[in-house]
Amino acid sequence: MKIDHRIPIPFEPESFPTIGENSGGYETWNGDLLVVGCYEEDFECGDGDDEKVSIKSDLLKSMDSSYDNAVSQLVTKFGFKGSQGASQCCWLGKNAMSLCLVGLGSKECKDPGSVWKGLVKSIASAAKSQKAETVGVVLTVDQSIDSRAGEHVANGIVNGAYEATRFKSKSTKPSARKIDLFFSSGSMSESIAKGVALAKGSLFTRYLVEAPPNVCTPSYLASAASHIASLCPARMSLKVLEKEDCEELGMGLYLGVAEASKEAPKFIHLTYTPEGEVKRKIAIVGKGLTFDAGGYNLKAGAGSMIEMMKFDMGGSGATLGAARAIADLKPADVEIHFIIASCENMIDGRGLRPGDILVASNGKTVEVNNTDAEGRLTLADAILYAQKNCQAEYIVDIATLTGACMIALGGDIGGMYASTDSVAEQLKKASAETGEKVWQMPLEPGYLEQLKSPIADLKNTGGRMGGSITAALFLKEFVDTDKVKWSHLDIAGPVWNEKEGGATGFGAQLLTEWAINRSK
Repeated sequence: MKIDHRIPIPFEPESFPTIGENSGGYETWNGDLLVVGCYEEDFECGDGDDEKVSIKSDLLKSMDSSYDNAVSQLVTKFGFKGSQGASQCCWLGKNAMSLCLVGLGSKECKDPGSVWKGLVKSIASAAKSQKAETVGVVLTVDQSIDSRAGEHVANGIVNGAYEATRFKSKSTKPSARKIDLFFSSGSMSESIAKGVALAKGSLFTRYLVEAPPNVCTPSYLASAASHIASLCPARMSLKVLEKEDCEELGMGLYLGVAEASKEAPKFIHLTYTPEGEVKRKIAIVGKGLTFDAGGYNLKAGAGSMIEMMKFDMGGSGATLGAARAIADLKPADVEIHFIIASCENMIDGRGLRPGDILVASNGKTVEVNNTDAEGRLTLADAILYAQKNCQAEYIVDIATLTGACMIALGGDIGGMYASTDSVAEQLKKASAETGEKVWQMPLEPGYLEQLKSPIADLKNTGGRMGGSITAALFLKEFVDTDKVKWSHLDIAGPVWNEKEGGATGFGAQLLTEWAINRSK
């Protein structure tokens, strides 16, 4: 029995954990579990053979006094000294029913992202084992050490609570529903709100990318965009172009790919308009192949990954995830266009054949020598649309484009190509701030020779060597780089966690951070 499409399949969780900054003291807080993040500098360790550990932090000493020496007992009994990833829990039976110490490592750590990831993993584990619904988190950090601590912790808690169970007969929900954050100095309410918004965007992406292709169709993506627009109707507007509309615009590359599918193509254009003056216009273009069979160049045999081709819309998932976050964050000054040319790449007698020549919306002709290199065809017409119809000054396209990039950079890093050093640096900065890793790749001009066709303006693929580079060079042929600062992100590797068997949400937070930085 197939999934009944009359039953609504949600685009995001029905509810999220409530996370807020508690301005009161932990001493009077009532809840199931109190988690305390501790640095190595909060403890005194003996020299030489003396491995005795004692409390140095005034906050921990005060807490120890309030909780009948529970902190010092954990420290001395287990030698707890704040090492990153270490944790120890005990039962209190007071206003806080349980206590858990979690190590954050040294305050001098150069990778704060890993610190917060470790903390939220420990919070999730402790909350699950203690069946805690209300959790308090006390951090000894102050804003001079990490002004974004609230963002990182809130982001991690919301993301970490996610479990992929909506397609199972019995779904599960995370135990922790309310989380209070206590900081030793300075308010982090804005930082927390940003972290929650980024996490919602990432979860939106994960929901879309993990959805099977009989659920996540082009029409489903259009409905997902409509859902986002409904969350922020004053700032978000949606236009969905049907096949006939795209024919009028001459989108021959996009429609050539879509021709063999029974699923109607949907060209999605979601626009965020800020309150007040628009100082800059940018566009994010996501590849939206909701299933990629490869066409007549069928994905077949071991390693073809045809069973995983539901994630070939990972770029559009990241694009809509960024839109979901932007709907909450509402940055000033910048108008943001989210564009997706969505369709399937299937096999049919009327479909695209190897050797066919297609005409792009700007009149450029392309000889299709491989129907399984379809994503770049759909992206080309979408990028042209962004330039002509949105007057975008910056365009970033994002796609699960090539297996070559997976081979080059593995499963954790996306490939990043850029027409200018400035846009490359912008994306590197956003990558560092979000922990979604990208590596700049070369736009080697000489490799463009591989895309020359004797009978058309271009071929859609070159040789096997440097396949990710030639794919990016193909896209660059459709960008007016004299007027537009452009970047291409190839996220074929990090879109999916093979070990855990799930979508990562990669790209949503990176694109959001890049977009809001354009408003500054």
